[in-house]
Amino acid sequence: MLENLVQNLGLTALSLQGFGPLLLEGTWMTLKLSVLSLALSVLLGLLGASAKLSHLALLRLPAQLYTTLIRGVPDLVLMLLIFYSLQTWLTEFTDAMDWDYIEINPFNAGVITLGFIYGAYFTETFRGAILSVPRGQTEAATAFGLKRWQRFRFVVFPQMMRFALPGIGNNWMVMLKATALVSIIGLADLVKAAQDAGKSTYQLFYFLVIAALIYLAITSASNVILRRLERRYALGVRENIR
Repeated sequence: MLENLVQNLGLTALSLQGFGPLLLEGTWMTLKLSVLSLALSVLLGLLGASAKLSHLALLRLPAQLYTTLIRGVPDLVLMLLIFYSLQTWLTEFTDAMDWDYIEINPFNAGVITLGFIYGAYFTETFRGAILSVPRGQTEAATAFGLKRWQRFRFVVFPQMMRFALPGIGNNWMVMLKATALVSIIGLADLVKAAQDAGKSTYQLFYFLVIAALIYLAITSASNVILRRLERRYALGVRENIR
């Protein structure tokens, strides 16, 4: 039985049986979804971290509720809730305005959903990183007359990134793999392409292995980029990253 399995894998490995373009398209869709979701989650993370560190309870309490709820509910449940809630609210709004029915694009829904979910994780990552920056640094910047935005750009952000990069890398890896969940809302990502190819050729195991290898290649390339960023933001630090 093992010999037959190895032989079958060897035969199918010679060709993707015409499904190469489909897998490439799925890979490109996964990359686009991941990068745009990352941008949205980073933005929400910075806003959320600023809100949680604010002295105003009006900002701090909603941010605390946001991170608590999101981190306490499974991603799959959140994805279904957010996706169908957005569509329901949009439908009710168009009905109230007597407009034509508008269907949310699965790609846009995937970006919004993943960005909203992982924005909570980035909120905690950035909050911890900002708290790690010595308070004397911002006080010195204030004494030099730097404005709030200038203090964040030139003093807080470069030092914050040194502390935040490990968490950012971890969140990115998890979010990249979580893009596989978007297939349940009809988006033709890498996993969906592998499933379609596998079902059409009765080689589901083989195409899922191909998908896994593609994910591994993306995460490996991401690790190289993250390591370079860590070295970049560790310049000037006595204990540099090797």
